[in-house]
Amino acid sequence: MGDKNNIKLTPEQETLLVTLYCKAQKDNQILFDEKAEDIISRIDYDFNQLQIPKKTIVMMCLRSNQFDAYTQEFLINHHSSVIVHLGCGLDGRYNRIKNNEVEWYDLDMPAVIDLREQFYKETTKYHMISSSVTELTWINNILPKGRSVLIVAEGLFMYLQEAEIKDLIITLSQAFPGCHLVFDAFSKLTAKRVKGHPSIKKTSAIINWGIDNAKEIEQWSASIHLKEERYFSQFKGIEKLSYAYRLAFRFACLIPAARRAHRTLYYIL
Repeated sequence: MGDKNNIKLTPEQETLLVTLYCKAQKDNQILFDEKAEDIISRIDYDFNQLQIPKKTIVMMCLRSNQFDAYTQEFLINHHSSVIVHLGCGLDGRYNRIKNNEVEWYDLDMPAVIDLREQFYKETTKYHMISSSVTELTWINNILPKGRSVLIVAEGLFMYLQEAEIKDLIITLSQAFPGCHLVFDAFSKLTAKRVKGHPSIKKTSAIINWGIDNAKEIEQWSASIHLKEERYFSQFKGIEKLSYAYRLAFRFACLIPAARRAHRTLYYIL
């Protein structure tokens, strides 16, 4: 196979390897990504050291599967459109969606894009942007030309400061009026507690942000409207899990703190 690719990432960036590993597991019932499996076989990294529990694999695949569903639904309703994936890591959502009409932008930090370019190639429809999401000049690279815009941010906002998130969302609302934004968020309690997770401890990533009341973001601008707040117990694909998992999710949904712990938030800006 030849020499493997070396991994040199910051702690926050290293968390992308957790989601990559989860989607490369053939035995998970929710989402298996052949590209993720291929990438793992080609990089020089000991994934065992991440100590990823089975529950995390289930949760990460449920989350990615739900983001795929959001994207597919958007494309059904908006045939001529632009998708922007913030904090894309090594995810292969563009490949999984298999839509030849959409114009797609994957954005991440320069070190991540440098690594990504070893596994993915740009085309006339698929682009990679090398930038921190908080350096907002990257927005100038997106040219909707009257098309609808969906921005997805999976596993990203919890690593940012609230002021950074606010600046980003307001700037997006001004640059792309009426665009759709979907991201996942921790509750404030989860943001405090999740640092004990084995994978977070191993990577030393820092969780900075959580939110309890999703309506608070509407106060940042008159143009921002909450479309949907979806809990893990409502995610697409959960019906494929074992009875024990389905029961656990159903029980968690009855407890407000557990229900809000980690969910997706969907806004129209």
